[in-house]
Amino acid sequence: MVETRAEALKLGMAQFVVRRPEEIDSTFAAMVTKRNDAVVLQQDTMFAVNAKVVADAAIKHHLPSAGIVEFAKAGGMIGNGPDLLEGHRRIATYVDKILKGAKPGDLPIEQATKFQLVINLKTVKALGLTIPQSVLLRADEVIE
Repeated sequence: MVETRAEALKLGMAQFVVRRPEEIDSTFAAMVTKRNDAVVLQQDTMFAVNAKVVADAAIKHHLPSAGIVEFAKAGGMIGNGPDLLEGHRRIATYVDKILKGAKPGDLPIEQATKFQLVINLKTVKALGLTIPQSVLLRADEVIE
């Protein structure tokens, strides 16, 4: 999906693989060396667990970054994704149905319908960037 969008916007894209937390800083350094202008992180447990380390590396290497909501809360520039609290509420309704006798395999698969946008203005300012007011107004949370 990211590749398709980048292509439509005529943006170049390079993929970097990080398997261990120790590789985060050197990978960001490689991104700068290869003249990447920004970072979009895929949703991944390793990145979620090390969100602060990733956010710090992005700032250190002066790369605007986007990832999941928790990433922005840990210091990343932008976080976007499903509202996890809403997802947990939906899970509770499934548990209720199962406890009342429904077969899990008979329950429909649901896709997230509520998403959040979090912008970390501290990080934006640290990178010397600005976010248009129209985008800030659409954000669910702005960290100052």
